[in-house]
Amino acid sequence: MSILFVLLTFLLILTVMYFRNAHPAADELQASDARRVRAPIMMRFSGFEIPAGYAFHPGHTWLSDEGHQNARIGLDAFAANLAGQVESIEFPELNRWVRQGQRLCSLTRGGRKLELLSPVEGVLTSVNSQLLENPGLVLTDPYKDGWLCTLKAPELAINKKNLLQGAIVPAWMQNSVARLGHMLAELTPGLAQDGGVPMQGLLFQLSTDVQRQVTKEFFLT
Repeated sequence: MSILFVLLTFLLILTVMYFRNAHPAADELQASDARRVRAPIMMRFSGFEIPAGYAFHPGHTWLSDEGHQNARIGLDAFAANLAGQVESIEFPELNRWVRQGQRLCSLTRGGRKLELLSPVEGVLTSVNSQLLENPGLVLTDPYKDGWLCTLKAPELAINKKNLLQGAIVPAWMQNSVARLGHMLAELTPGLAQDGGVPMQGLLFQLSTDVQRQVTKEFFLT
């Protein structure tokens, strides 16, 4: 009888170990998701490194097609430099449906918020836990470890047709720099720049009224 009991106990332990390994905790899944991010192939253009294969929303968020209708979302380098070092990032609750062009999350610095738009329509499936702990990643590594979140996007292929892709991206990015320079020269000459990547944190150094105009022009919010 005692031998039977030992065997049953051993089988029970094996069963528990099997299911524990087969179904990792949600935190472990999110951490492994972060580890799977591959470094994109970068193209250098006019002071910017632009990732090949990414699609860009006119509001300066990007999309990386991860396959199986999964989209990874982030903020491009132009916008990241313009925003600079942010203090926190806020997302809606998971499993929320977000439409293409709808507000997806917000960056906060000095009591001011910057709303970002979603480049794709779908269900919010995860957020970058590393970014929540270290918001500075969105500035230092916007195309890899500084990604924002992932969405399950059933119409991903259709949504991508509405985005900027391929050879048009460098020209669009350069045009954004030029437009910013002209805009600042008119609105606040003391902070105007002569080309190149925007000065880090410039957006939050502007007056409230000028920041509102720049945000509307480049982030569409």
